[in-house]
Amino acid sequence: MSNSSLFEERQNRILKAVTLEKPDRVPVVLEYAGFAALVTGTPLLEFLSSPSKSVEVMIDAFHLIGEADAINYGSYYPYNLAYLWMSKVKIPGVDLPDDAMYQVAEAELMTEDDYDRILDEGWPDFYRTFIEKRVFNDVPLERLPSMQAPVDVRARWEFHGIPVLNGGVVSSPFELLCGARSLFKFFQDLLTIPDKIQKVMDAIMPTLVNPICQQAKNLGFLTVWVGGWRSASNMISPKLWERFVWPYLERAVYEVVDSGLIATLHLDSNWTRDLHYFKSLPKYKCIMATDGNTDLFKAKEILGDRMCLMGDVPATMLALGTPDEVYQYSKKLIQELGPEGFILHPGCDIPMDARLANVQAMVRAATGK
Repeated sequence: MSNSSLFEERQNRILKAVTLEKPDRVPVVLEYAGFAALVTGTPLLEFLSSPSKSVEVMIDAFHLIGEADAINYGSYYPYNLAYLWMSKVKIPGVDLPDDAMYQVAEAELMTEDDYDRILDEGWPDFYRTFIEKRVFNDVPLERLPSMQAPVDVRARWEFHGIPVLNGGVVSSPFELLCGARSLFKFFQDLLTIPDKIQKVMDAIMPTLVNPICQQAKNLGFLTVWVGGWRSASNMISPKLWERFVWPYLERAVYEVVDSGLIATLHLDSNWTRDLHYFKSLPKYKCIMATDGNTDLFKAKEILGDRMCLMGDVPATMLALGTPDEVYQYSKKLIQELGPEGFILHPGCDIPMDARLANVQAMVRAATGK
């Protein structure tokens, strides 16, 4: 089979899962960054040197694992995390030893007075200045994302017959403000100045989603992520969640879908308490991707007739388990959550220290190869 035919076959299998049709088999999608460096024997510093290099290494890793159906994102550059968290990122070779794992640095970069600046200046101008002056102010010039050569990520993977799902990430106002203020300070703000926080979130939303969707569409991607991590149900009381998380998450998903894209709900941590809220989202237009903490079987009960589920082989199992344990758990997911409306996937990313044999066992559970 030619790579172009293989690409179409794989993409159609995934689209059938999204629309809850019965595919020839449950599709399996991979997601990884640092793991690609480990499994290909590439020094982490080299892997992180440019987006282009990351694409090359990630494709090599995909072939080593054994022909899954797609990759969730097709390139990696650690400083891009700064845009999602509004936080500094420490990387090897700059802030850390050459072989150390990159990490988001928790710090209070945004002050309480900045809420008024957002309301006065508008979100786009504030965000642009904030990233430049407070987040990237000490990053070496040659390392800045804006200084990296553009890469046609989708085309490079498609050449190998591999679809890339994700064309961009929408961080909710909650996640952006929490990252910029720091978790402790932001949660304190929710209790002491809730009305102002709501006004700021309302000011952020009008310009948050559309630019990301338009870029993803122009580049030919299928989906845009709508991400949540610190806004998870087990992190915040129902009253605060209903006011400061759900309305903005729901609106973001509708904006993604209205633009003609699939919304991938990348949900880290435990969202089980509030799964029933997701019934209001458009049918057959979303993928709920969980990380091993949300009860995916409960999600199937509540949402199985309207939304594709994707998950959720835990990172701990991929790193510390055996191939047989991974295979048996993956088969359980396939049998109990599939065949319609389910995509087999690691719980969030495949961890950097995952065992290749374990990842291969996950893929084999879906493909039989």
